[in-house]
Amino acid sequence: MAPRTLRVRSPQSFRPRVVSIGPLHRDNKIVKAFERQKATYVTNLMNHINSSPRIIMNSCMEKVYASMEKIKACYVLTKTYNEVEFAEMMVMDACFILGFIYLTFEKKSIDMFHAEDVVHDLVLLENQIPFFFLEEIFECTIVKLKPNTSLVVFMYPLLLILDLFKSDLDLNILENISIDDTHHILSLLHECYKPQKNDTILKEFSITKPHSAVDLDKAGVKFKPNRSQTWVLGMEMELPCFLWSWCKCTLRMPIFYVNDFTEVTLRNLIAYEQESRQTQNYITSYAFVINMLVNTQDDVAKLIDSEVLVNDMGSNEEVANMINKICKELAYVNSLYRKQWNTLDNYYNSYWPNHIGWMRKTYFSSPWNIITLIVGSIAFALIIAQTIFTIKDK
Repeated sequence: MAPRTLRVRSPQSFRPRVVSIGPLHRDNKIVKAFERQKATYVTNLMNHINSSPRIIMNSCMEKVYASMEKIKACYVLTKTYNEVEFAEMMVMDACFILGFIYLTFEKKSIDMFHAEDVVHDLVLLENQIPFFFLEEIFECTIVKLKPNTSLVVFMYPLLLILDLFKSDLDLNILENISIDDTHHILSLLHECYKPQKNDTILKEFSITKPHSAVDLDKAGVKFKPNRSQTWVLGMEMELPCFLWSWCKCTLRMPIFYVNDFTEVTLRNLIAYEQESRQTQNYITSYAFVINMLVNTQDDVAKLIDSEVLVNDMGSNEEVANMINKICKELAYVNSLYRKQWNTLDNYYNSYWPNHIGWMRKTYFSSPWNIITLIVGSIAFALIIAQTIFTIKDK
C-alpha cells in the first residue's frame, strides 16, 4: 500500500479508474462494471491458445494454490478471503493482464475499451499482483503462443506507454532484468530507470533549493537533453572550456514527457520508492530536481524551449502546478544529484554569472527596459561627445 501521507495528498492517484487488480480495491463500486470485460479478455486469450481452456485454468489454479501463502504475504489485506475465492481472483487478474497485453498490442483484435485507462491502472502501486506469480501464469498461457518470449520482454509495449522519459527502452536492457528483483509491473517500470552499469554506485544526499530555470538561464545556464548511454536519468554539468564562453554553462538532463497520466505514474513510482527500503530513490531524486527548477509557467516554457520537457498535457501553468504538488509530504529530501547541484550552485554564485543575471534582470527583462537602456546609452554618448568638442573649441 502507498504511504498514508502520499495517499491523503492525492487519493485519486492511487485508486483504479477502470479495473481492479488484486484484493485491495476489489470492493470499489467504480471498478465493478469492468469485471465482465475482464472475463471477455480471458476467454479470448484462451481461444487463441491451442489447448483446452479447462486444462489451462486447472494448471493456473494449481500454481496459485502452491504459492497461496507467499502471494497473500505480499498484501496488507483488509478483508478475509477463503482460499477458493482468493485463488480464482488471482488467476482471473493474472490472465486478464496477459490477455489484455497480448490482444491489445499483439493481435489488436479487441476494441480499445478504456484501454488507456486500463494501462495506467496497471501501474498503480495498490493495484498489483506479485510478479513471480504473473510469471507462473505466463508460463501456462502466453508461452504456448510465444515460446521464445520472456515475461519482461512481453511487457515491452506496456512499458513504452508508461515511460515518463521516452527513453527508447532497449530490449537488451529488459532481457537483463531479473524476475527475482521485480516485485510487480510498477517495479518493472522502475527497473528500467536504473543505471545500466552494475558497478555504478549512487549515493543519496540532501541538496538545498537552487534557483529556478528562468533565473539560471539569466545567469547563463543552458539546459540540453541528456546524452548518457548508461543511465536515462543521468544529469551532468558541462562547464566552459574557452575564454570566449566564460558566461555559459550547460546542465544536461532527461527529457520529461508530461501528459494527463504523468502525475499518476510519477506519484506511484515515488510511493514505491518510499515504501520499499531496498529501492534507491531514482524517481524521487528527479522529482525534487524538476520541482526546484519549476516555480512558474515561465520556467516550464524555458525547459520546453530547451527540449528537456515536452508538454502534452495542456497549458504550461497546469504543468507547473502539477510539478509543484508532487514533492509535498515526502518523508525526506534526498537526491542522487548533489554533485551536479553543488557545481551548478557554485557557478551561479560566482562573480560573472551573478552579475550577468543581475544585468539581464535589471536592463533586459522587458522591451521598455531595453529601449530605456539604449536611449540612455545614446544620450550619454552624445553628452560625452559634446563635452569633448566643447573642450577642443576652447
